[in-house]
Amino acid sequence: MPDGSELRLTVVEPDPAHRSGVIRGGIVVVHEARGVTDAVRNLAEGLAAEGWLVVVPHLYHRDGADELPADGDRDQLRDQVQRLSADSVLADTDASFRWLAGRQVSADRMGVVGFGLGGSIALIVAARRDLGAAVSVAAGGIITPLSDTLPPLVEAAVELRCPWLGIFGADRQVPEEEVHKLRDAAACADVATDLVYFPADDHRFDDDQAGIREAWMRTLNWFDSHMR
Repeated sequence: MPDGSELRLTVVEPDPAHRSGVIRGGIVVVHEARGVTDAVRNLAEGLAAEGWLVVVPHLYHRDGADELPADGDRDQLRDQVQRLSADSVLADTDASFRWLAGRQVSADRMGVVGFGLGGSIALIVAARRDLGAAVSVAAGGIITPLSDTLPPLVEAAVELRCPWLGIFGADRQVPEEEVHKLRDAAACADVATDLVYFPADDHRFDDDQAGIREAWMRTLNWFDSHMR
């Protein structure tokens, strides 16, 4: 990377037998606050099983971290997220898109998706880069940004440059009134947007795509519709 650090990537390739071995496109999966967890890998594998070439940038690589412990101190987790900057996450996702471009994936067939922190960054990336589509699940930082150098999502949403889907649920992590404000902001963008709010906590399909089928299928359909 330009700052002298080395970005680590986790890559999941589709089965060569899927769809006659033709890669449908590439998707950057942005990891959650704890890093590249099993849930993140599970999401990447699920997308690859659908024919997408998937790459996961390790955003904490400058601190030598891949995954923070599940039972770790919440202050440590908050501090790690605070260390991210808009410049660093855009540099890392840009490098991931360049990696995909080096494998003959055009920009209109590139997408980005994430949960929690990853969902927030996915929206910010979609507001700064021309891509095929983006999906954010349970994204925080709608009104109050997750770090001092990341914008609040209500500001970024009006500048979306590619089709964006937001998925939220009644899990109390993201207040419903903030979700409505994000929907209104995204509706002002010059691209297709949609925001789905599940009344029950049945929207996080990163652990179980089959069990939380509707949210998973909405994500697949969004990428299918906009990345052709």
